[in-house]
Amino acid sequence: MIERGASAGKQIAHPSFAEAFRFWVQLGLISFGGPTGQIAIMQTELVEKKKWISQSRFLHALNFCMLLPGPEAQQLAIYIGWLLHRTWGGIVAGAFFVIPSIFVLWGLSFVHAAYGNIPWIAAVFYGLKPAVMAIVAAAVIRIGRKALKNSVMWSLAALAFVAIFFFKVPFPIIILAAGLIGFIGGKLWRNKFLIIGGHGEEGSDKSVLGDETESPEHTRPSVARAIKITVVCLTLWLLPSLLLGLWQGWDSVLFKEGVFFSKAAVVTFGGAYAVLPYVAQQAVDHYGWLQPGQMMDGLGLAETTPGPLIMVTQFVGFMGGWAQHGGMNQILAATLGALITTWATFTPCFLWIFVGGPHIEQLRGNERLTTTLSAVTAAIVGVVMNLA
Repeated sequence: MIERGASAGKQIAHPSFAEAFRFWVQLGLISFGGPTGQIAIMQTELVEKKKWISQSRFLHALNFCMLLPGPEAQQLAIYIGWLLHRTWGGIVAGAFFVIPSIFVLWGLSFVHAAYGNIPWIAAVFYGLKPAVMAIVAAAVIRIGRKALKNSVMWSLAALAFVAIFFFKVPFPIIILAAGLIGFIGGKLWRNKFLIIGGHGEEGSDKSVLGDETESPEHTRPSVARAIKITVVCLTLWLLPSLLLGLWQGWDSVLFKEGVFFSKAAVVTFGGAYAVLPYVAQQAVDHYGWLQPGQMMDGLGLAETTPGPLIMVTQFVGFMGGWAQHGGMNQILAATLGALITTWATFTPCFLWIFVGGPHIEQLRGNERLTTTLSAVTAAIVGVVMNLA
């Protein structure tokens, strides 16, 4: 299990790259429970046990990641890894967040494609859910104590829960509405909305990345660095799909999967459940990669394995390559389909964080942003309760 940090009351030493590397690998192996469970594990380990980051900075990063397309838990890992150890820290954190699930889901996808559903496999993973739920419940309570400090914040959390649970309001709309309420409310009732991001929280300055910690040089905005990162990330993101098109043809399933999931990666606001209907409709009706009902099979596999729920896209890529392998070996086509789909889905997450992170760090402590994010955090508590 992930080891505990130093005892409370002492200034925590900055973790070495090797120590952080071990943590991110371990996190990738135990990150069950979808984004709720994964964020809860990071909250417990990084904020409370290891004290690598303070509560307010953790929430500041989380709020930014919740506004981005793609898997928010993986992006949060990238963000914290980047804060701790620059670009390579973010790469290691983000990569190992999904690498274990790539192998596990590949194996389960192969079993499903070759033999159909295997009930005992689902039963084994299902047995892990109570433990994950306990972690989630504890994290909701702890974050709630930090974020819901008055009746206004409690009301926002309750409204968010009602909106998403009873009325199925899309997650992005809830977050945008909460942010607007926080921005306006901060002007009218400053003391009610100035909750997170303040200084002086108990233990916050004993964290490696505390509220008073000076921002490292690499977190400061730089136009030249942003351009360099954008060019490199875009090249790495899109080049594999182009190479597959040149190799297999522009009408091949591998090229189409790369293009489709590259486009999907920029519109996947609200997590896997929000994008699932769009992916299912395209994969089943338009491209014929899946049979009706197989998308739910894939989601079930993704829910019961470590890693982000959006890993369901890897299942789609695998099944597409399996079904439309052409003259290629069936297993090879399915494997390449799974890999290009996963690559197209997760690579842009690094671009969002490495380019946007410095600007978000610069705004830390900005009162208008703080009141906005305080309302967003309260809404997120309600959303997390729904997911749990």
